[in-house]
Amino acid sequence: MKEYLLVDGYNIIHAWPDLQKIKEESLEHARDKLVEQMINHAARSGEQVIVVFDAHQVKNSTAHSEFIAGVEVYYTAEGETADAVIERLAGELKERGRVHVATSDAAEQTIILGRGAYRMTPGELKSRLQSVEQDARRFYQTDLPAERYLENRLVDNIRQRLEWMRRGK
Repeated sequence: MKEYLLVDGYNIIHAWPDLQKIKEESLEHARDKLVEQMINHAARSGEQVIVVFDAHQVKNSTAHSEFIAGVEVYYTAEGETADAVIERLAGELKERGRVHVATSDAAEQTIILGRGAYRMTPGELKSRLQSVEQDARRFYQTDLPAERYLENRLVDNIRQRLEWMRRGK
């Protein structure tokens, strides 16, 4: 079953202290940082990630999306909220797989639950990203080639005994 993760972009930026701090300097940089984290998560988890940023207060903006390293980043049109887009996508995507929505908006969580999606708080999303990253580190941990040799993993007395046998003693 396909896994989808819908992320309420600005909601997460405001909820995570590290992104909140970056936002104070540059909102664009905070958006880029969130998207970067979602790209890494999507690559590690296999989930299809869609990050939605609303532009409902931006004059003459049109809805558009772009794919950045496999993550869809969606910008809403003027007068359209990220919540409305997330609700629509949650309803559409649930037919194709399991949908999780990351937002702290309580009203939004209630609506997406009604549409068959699973809710995820910003804290739960952060924990999930960290867990997937730790799993990836364990799985892809690289050793030096010599560390993989059997002789380097043997207990000392067994190694000595095998060496004596090799020398014919």
